[in-house]
Amino acid sequence: MPSEIKNVAIDGLGAIGLRTAEAIDAGIEGLKLSAVSARNVEAAEKRVLNFRNPPLVLAITELAEHADIIVECVPAAYFDDIAVPAIETGCIFIPCSCGQLIERGPLIERARKTGAQILVPTGALAGFDAVRAAAEGTVHEVRMVTRKPPRGIHGAPYIRENNIDLDNVREPLKVFEGTVREAAAGFPANLNVAAALSMAALGPDKTIVELWADPTKTRNEHTIIVDSDVTHFEIKIAGIPSPDNPATGLLTPLSVIATLRGLVSAFKVGS
Repeated sequence: MPSEIKNVAIDGLGAIGLRTAEAIDAGIEGLKLSAVSARNVEAAEKRVLNFRNPPLVLAITELAEHADIIVECVPAAYFDDIAVPAIETGCIFIPCSCGQLIERGPLIERARKTGAQILVPTGALAGFDAVRAAAEGTVHEVRMVTRKPPRGIHGAPYIRENNIDLDNVREPLKVFEGTVREAAAGFPANLNVAAALSMAALGPDKTIVELWADPTKTRNEHTIIVDSDVTHFEIKIAGIPSPDNPATGLLTPLSVIATLRGLVSAFKVGS
């Protein structure tokens, strides 16, 4: 049994945050759900009312005072409100909106000074162990091809700015191809998986993304292509979109839960 219980705070109780909160409340040895936050405090209070051990419901800026680990599950516009206090207080910070880290190098540098740790969960992808291992050698190319049902990318800034009509897509349409840095700006809620992939190897300026709006798909399909001096592989994963948020796959909250378990487990598989 772990010698010390770690307090976990979760910001955001949507498709990812609520499932994660429920799992901790149901029982993960070594973890306690200490606090949650959400834009709608009243709704958050109702969502945790029937938990076995209801956590505190706090303002976003107060979470770091009550946690060893903070899980971020909020829209990109609120990222700094939770990330900065988490880093300043030396928490373990698990960002689901990891694409926001691309333009926040100083935040990572600050973590080195405060003792904080930033852990990017695998999310909806697979094969990160292999990508990270390949990056210990020389990686020549990392590319990700994503195909989503059109409704999964509705409302993204890139779609609005380029006046792309997704309501009348009848066949696969490539809506974007470019670097992860460009993708993170244009699709802040849709391509965090690509941001995480770039952080595992070549970085956001050398990792390429293709995004397709594909009406023939009912799942979010990602194909990862990696070429290096020690290996070449392609991995394909077809994730089921969350009914609560089609931009998020059902695997994503489970990835966060697995990350949390790994922090307190005496036995862990994978690098």
